[in-house]
Amino acid sequence: MKSKKLAFIGTGNMAFAIIQGLLKSNYPASQIIACNKSNLARREALQAVGIATNFANREAVEQAEVIVLAVKPQMMAEVCAEFADLDSSDKWVISVAAGISVTRLETLLPNAKNIIRTMPNTPSLIGEGMTGLFAKKSVNSTACQFAEELMSAVGKCYWVDTEDKINHIIAITGSSPAYFFRFMEAMQQSAIQMGFSEQDARLLVQSAALGAAKLVASNPATPISTLRENVTSKGGTTAKALDVFEQQNLAKTVENAMWAAIHRAEEMEKSL
Repeated sequence: MKSKKLAFIGTGNMAFAIIQGLLKSNYPASQIIACNKSNLARREALQAVGIATNFANREAVEQAEVIVLAVKPQMMAEVCAEFADLDSSDKWVISVAAGISVTRLETLLPNAKNIIRTMPNTPSLIGEGMTGLFAKKSVNSTACQFAEELMSAVGKCYWVDTEDKINHIIAITGSSPAYFFRFMEAMQQSAIQMGFSEQDARLLVQSAALGAAKLVASNPATPISTLRENVTSKGGTTAKALDVFEQQNLAKTVENAMWAAIHRAEEMEKSL
């Protein structure tokens, strides 16, 4: 990735993960500015690895070639107002904020011409993320390539061709780690009821979940349904467990949950 002067406006967990990923891929710390007014510990952690943190948002934007908007969605309007009047027509703007559409960002930053919206997920914190990206066709292709390389520092990327699909990405990858956590939590609770300690129950469940995920990832040509069938002997223990899921209509429950996430994302876009 060709290094450009980056200004991270906000350094929450996701921004911090991206910065760490960039540094691991040898992106020069001298090319990164990170702005965080309230979190002294985070500023000190960034300073310790050579990141400049002593700039106000407006100063950082003035110096930057690429602006990474990483503040909470409800704070976006207030923060953008600090530098909305600046000529940012030659800068690239990358948003990692949920619920803020490109159209809304164009309103908040009327001088920006190249805005890219991204939707990362929490596994990005350990370099295993999946980020959805969207940009209008008018956006500079080099800017899009840079955004993809930036987010690739924390995992994989997937471009969508229409912005409404970002809300689908939220349901499929953005929110879904919590779905898996909830399933694992329920399994752990059941294991504890069987007499296992909390620690042992967690070890057993997380090992099974990790192994299953790795089997899926290492067999890309094999349908997930086939992997399931390979574990399921007719009339066996797995079949009996899966029968319960079918009786409880697991597939429909998952579908309803994902659409609930999508509808909530749509509501958020209208309210922010």
